[in-house]
Order: sequence, then structure tokens, then C-alpha cells
Amino acid sequence: MRKGAISRDGVLKAIAEYEELGRDRFLSEYGYRSATGYLLVHEGRTYDSKAIAGVAHKFDQGRALESDELSGGRSHAARWLARLGFVIRSSRSPDWTRDEIILACDLAMANGWKRLEFNDSRVIELSELLQTMPIHPEELRNELFRNPNGVARKTVDITSRHPDYRGKPTNGNALDVEVMNDFLTRPAEMAEVAQRIRDGLLTGDFQSLPPEAEDEDDYSAPEGRLLIRRHRSRERDKGLRKRKIDAVLRQGRRLACEACGFDFEATYGPRGAGYIECHHVVPLHEAGEGRTKLSDLALICANCHRMIHRRAPWPTPGGLRDLIQQTKNQGGAWLPSQQELESSGAGLKPS
Repeated sequence: MRKGAISRDGVLKAIAEYEELGRDRFLSEYGYRSATGYLLVHEGRTYDSKAIAGVAHKFDQGRALESDELSGGRSHAARWLARLGFVIRSSRSPDWTRDEIILACDLAMANGWKRLEFNDSRVIELSELLQTMPIHPEELRNELFRNPNGVARKTVDITSRHPDYRGKPTNGNALDVEVMNDFLTRPAEMAEVAQRIRDGLLTGDFQSLPPEAEDEDDYSAPEGRLLIRRHRSRERDKGLRKRKIDAVLRQGRRLACEACGFDFEATYGPRGAGYIECHHVVPLHEAGEGRTKLSDLALICANCHRMIHRRAPWPTPGGLRDLIQQTKNQGGAWLPSQQELESSGAGLKPS
């Protein structure tokens, strides 16, 4: 038997049998439990996705899959059904991300670190805003996704972990505390971060960003994923990168990394000619929707670019250069001196 080799017709027949027998009898007869992760939505009704996918095998391959022969998650049942065009939704809301908690913390701070009720107009407004956030895919959103009750509950989780709170804290999670501490130590900066996220959602700026790339898992910033995605989108703007490179070349300078001095053409010859990466040096909490200036960009090699983004707070190219120099002084990697770079024509002058 080929697991997952089911047809839309087979799924519809399983749904018809589900309706004929009723949910409890259908699950009992085939040995399935109620869905705990994903539900199939068809013509306004919901069905246990794992059981439907398993029974569909009976109509397509002659035998229904046993419950322990498949999972109900995105690796089996949910994926098979979605592949056939069926709508799959999570039966529970996804975990809160840093971006969402930043907005909830900002609201809690504005309320004097006191909990808010579900019918508070500010909670309702935040609930509506969170539902527009392009982070969680549709299949992970259910009818309760980030509703006012859930948003109010999150403010309770946050405020009950505040140092001045004297009651028993709720369960919450470690990320709530982590983000709250960012607000406590850097309130003005984090309030600005929250405003940048809010502005991006209200203007639709984040909706037009390219999908999140896998390599962004290596990027660390307390400002959240959405601002990182916008930051990366600007860095990858080919037209902006070309204008920056052209400006450097017009000044008679080499395309050398502003942190370590690496020159792609000097190392790789013609293959490396004209190549270098751009880094947007303006801090995330300051970079709004305005036009990016060439002076906002630094030219750096791929290795230094990754090292800058690897861990917050992100160093400037000059700060990373100082770190490299310290390593050199301690007997680490070789680094050309500032004088050597300038004499070679690379220079590290701001453009």
C-alpha cells in the first residue's frame, strides 16, 4: 500500500461515510481518536483530518490505514489533503511569535503593566491588527485565532511576570519574559520597534515582502521577524546595490569588505569582479518606510554579513572590524591594517 496515494474522490467518499455514520461511530469503527492538531474544512463543516485521510485509502487502495500508520500533521494527513485542494485548519492557535508579543508588551506597558480586559477597545484593535500579520499560514489559523480573549490573556501572561507583580504568575512562556525584559531595559527603543511593526502592518508594507527565507533562521534580532524581512529585502534590492557599487567605483575605490578588507576579484579573478554584498546599517527600530539612501549601506563580504546578523545586538562593520582586529592581536586570523587597505585603494571611508 502506498501511503498518501489518495484521490479527491476517495476523500469525498470518506466524508460521505463520516456524515452517514456520525462522527463518534465513524471514529470508533476505524479506531481513530478526535483530531488534536488539524481539521479538514469542507462545505462549511469540519472533519477529523487524520481519520478522513486514513479511511480515504479504503476507497482508493482497498484498505483503510490504521491510526498508527499515519500522523495527522503536516507530514502526512494534513499535507495529503491540502495537496488535493482541501482546506486544512489547525484545531488550536499557533504559539505567539516575538513580533506579536512585542505588540502585546507595548500595549501592556502603555497600560502601566496592568492586565487588560477582552472588551477594552485597545485589545480589540490589537486583535484585528494581529490577524493581518503575515507570519502564520492560513492552515494554522482557526476561528479563535488571536481573538480579543486570547489577546487579553496574553497581557495577563505578560503583566503577571512583571517584577512588581505580587500575585501568582500565569504559565505563559519564556518568550513573554524575554520580550518584557527588553521593554524594561530599553523602553523607548522597544516602543519604537512596536510602532515600526504597527506602521508596517497598517500600510501593508509587510504584505508585499518576499516569503521568509530559510537562512533567516540564523538571524537574531530582538525586533522580531518582520523588521528583519524588510531589512533583508532592502539589502537584496539589486538596483540599490548596483548604485552603491557604482558610487564606490566612481570614487576610485576597490570593492573590498568594509569589515575585513576581503576583495572578491583579487581572490577569484574575473569570476569575483563586481561582486560584494550590501548591508543596511540603520538599526531596525529606526528604519521606517522611507527611502533607503546610499549612505545607509555598507559593502561587506558574505562571511562578515552573516557574522553581523548572527547575534543581537548587530555590530556595525566598524565594530566587527574591531572584533577581527582583537582576534588578530590574540594570535588569530590575519587582517590587513587600515593603512594597508587605504594604500591599496580599498579604503573604509563612508559613502
